[in-house]
Amino acid sequence: MLPQHAPAPQSPRRIGVGIDTSRYGHYAVFLRDDLQPAADELSFAECAAGYALFRQRLQGIVQRYGPVAFAVRLDVAGPYADNLLHFLHRLATPSGDRPDALAPFVLTISCGDPQRNKNYRAALFGSQKSDPVEARAAARFALAERPQSDSRLSLELHILRQIAGRLQAIVRQRTRLINQFHHLLALTFPELALLTKDVAAGWVLELIHRYPTAPRLAEATPTDLAAIPYLPDAQVALLLEQARTSIASLTGEAIEELVRDHVRQLRDMGARQKRLESLLVSAYRALPQANQLDSIPGIGAVSAAVLTAFILDIDRFATPAKLVAYFGVLPIEASSGVDRDGQARSPRRWIMSRRGNDLVRRYLWMAALSAIRCNPAVRALYARVVAKHPQRKAIAVGHAMRKLLHLVFAIWKSGRPFDRDHYPWQTPAHIEMSDNGMSAESQTSDNDMSAGSQAAGHKPDMVPAAKVVTAACADSVAEASSVGEGTAVDFAHVKEQLLLTQVLDQLGLLARLRGSGSQRRGPCPLHRGDGRGRTFSVNLDAHVFQCFDKQCGQKGDVIDLWAAFHGLSLREAALDLVRTFGLEPCARPATEKRNG
Repeated sequence: MLPQHAPAPQSPRRIGVGIDTSRYGHYAVFLRDDLQPAADELSFAECAAGYALFRQRLQGIVQRYGPVAFAVRLDVAGPYADNLLHFLHRLATPSGDRPDALAPFVLTISCGDPQRNKNYRAALFGSQKSDPVEARAAARFALAERPQSDSRLSLELHILRQIAGRLQAIVRQRTRLINQFHHLLALTFPELALLTKDVAAGWVLELIHRYPTAPRLAEATPTDLAAIPYLPDAQVALLLEQARTSIASLTGEAIEELVRDHVRQLRDMGARQKRLESLLVSAYRALPQANQLDSIPGIGAVSAAVLTAFILDIDRFATPAKLVAYFGVLPIEASSGVDRDGQARSPRRWIMSRRGNDLVRRYLWMAALSAIRCNPAVRALYARVVAKHPQRKAIAVGHAMRKLLHLVFAIWKSGRPFDRDHYPWQTPAHIEMSDNGMSAESQTSDNDMSAGSQAAGHKPDMVPAAKVVTAACADSVAEASSVGEGTAVDFAHVKEQLLLTQVLDQLGLLARLRGSGSQRRGPCPLHRGDGRGRTFSVNLDAHVFQCFDKQCGQKGDVIDLWAAFHGLSLREAALDLVRTFGLEPCARPATEKRNG
């Protein structure tokens, strides 16, 4: 009699589960790997009975097909999937003390980007849009694309995220109220906006609450205004003068009460924002593992908590450039419309992108203003950019915001707090350091280098983040006076010292390019400012670029790119690169030449 062997273990059968979520209930579709229905479609309510019905449907599939690998894809509509995700993750980690455990089964859960889900549904079903269609598209995506399972959000992070979301709503409401307050003051006391930039300041609100219209303020005396806390003494006479000659068109008791009501709303909204910020910091302190973001000078506890709430896991981002692009802290070109003086804007005008989370950008902007004064890495970068754009300091603040995100990436990755002595921030990277930590130039000169003309740092993409605790900007600059118009420059020597990735990163273009390997493509920054198209191609190994648009056709190396981007001649571009990146203009005294 032949020996009987145990049957080979049966591999789990893949079942795609697509769920379209909504406020009061959800719609689920179950497909086999051949895209045929594995069970009847199910609509279940957002309650215990509805979830029990969904669990029974999964149990029926397990009983029918044996070992099953469920691939669950959710089409998330706002926050309506939070409870469902919690329920599914409980099913994915069954234990013996719970009756809702399913076995034998494997469960992967993914949500993905809502826009990607929408595009996938449109590619399969065209303009059709309904709960069953959304769920079928999600189930087919789970089977065909095999997305990785999303990590489960810890309870502490979930609470932090909820508080941050509420804070974001309050900040938006307060901004809306301030805008409405501006409109109301334009009718009752329009001159006030010319005397102060912040109409929501404490002394302004107290002033308007006491004297809600220009005629009422005109009746006040300097002694009355001096009793208002924090009202600048220099403003007293101006306020009274403007109130007595105001061109306001609205007055009366009804308008006064309307203005006072608006002031009360603004005060209440400000107090609610403060309470939520305090609650957010408490939740941040309660995280099981500290990410040390609040150790970065300039980033306070509130800003660190906001960043943590929307980053969640730093491993989601492969490079600092990905993090910067996620929050939209990069310049874009704007070349349409007219300015405040009624003049047509110049053909090329760079502004900060409006992509990304508005709450993060708000607190990151305030953190950058603080870091400019107290963070050595940010201060050096800010000084260098201001020296280059003295009339547009907002550009330098944008660079400071980007720098802070680079520091956030490095600090969170390394798990170590910021060390201001880790790197000689005020010394350019191209100056050789001696054993005692002093630069050779500083040892031979009694004159300290000016912080306003230099900045230094590591290149985060070139040095592992685990070793670099404080990632700074990707470039360094020499003293502006060291390179003048009469300086001899060897183009070939300049190009040998520069990587195309450095130049692209400095111009804020690297994050816009798509592709893997050395060949990348994206919108052309030289003739398009709307971020559309893919005519701009770069080869990171050959360090060359080309735009394939017939109207543009720009191509060349790093010098050509810098010249075209800034509207400079080749010589001016080479000298500007030397100053910006702290390069050697030539290896040895030589006449100027153009190689390649």
